[in-house]
Amino acid sequence: MNMNNTIENLSENLFDLSSTVARDLFLKFEYPWEVLSSIRDFVLELGPILPRNEYMEIKPNIWVSKDSEIFESVYIEPPVIIQKNTQVRHNAYIRGSVIIGENCVVGNSTEIKNSILFNNSQAPHFNYIGDSVLGYKSHLGAGVIISNLKSDKSNITVNYNNTKINTNLRKLGALVGDHVEIGCNSVLNPGTIISQNTTIYPLVSVRGFVEPNMIVKQNNIIINKI
Repeated sequence: MNMNNTIENLSENLFDLSSTVARDLFLKFEYPWEVLSSIRDFVLELGPILPRNEYMEIKPNIWVSKDSEIFESVYIEPPVIIQKNTQVRHNAYIRGSVIIGENCVVGNSTEIKNSILFNNSQAPHFNYIGDSVLGYKSHLGAGVIISNLKSDKSNITVNYNNTKINTNLRKLGALVGDHVEIGCNSVLNPGTIISQNTTIYPLVSVRGFVEPNMIVKQNNIIINKI
């Protein structure tokens, strides 16, 4: 197997890139986690050219679709794009360099920083999402935490295809593929990759690479859905 070709296709294997306004950003890089360092600049370039009949710049460098609902208690730091038919609920904290796609839910007390949420993704209850990507129709159960920093503060490695890859990033959360369901109060450790159509049971600590169409239970028990 050609490792370079495998890595180049990892973004397209994890995500339906037609389901994010950031498609061109993902295609620009060899590794999908490389988009994280460019989210800020991408938002600042895209925001000013969004259709004015569809988006409002509610504060400098914060663009929100007129079809979305942002509760009054939400705090947003720029730059941010929030697309149509999305709801951001009470006390959510959007910390900047964030793209939230169409038909998304960001819930009560959820915190997001330097991340991309694909269309139809949901983080509805008490979630932390740092330096991460949530794929199309992915869902985080209540209390799910995506950890983005190792305890020793060293660079994060990604385990993929039995190979350790140094991302050269000190902060990297998780790449959560399309149609992934994460159970309540689970923790995704730094550098975790969860492939499409996988289900994580509640109260599970996940690390490394999880193949598509899997069920991940406690004690690192992984079974195939098929």
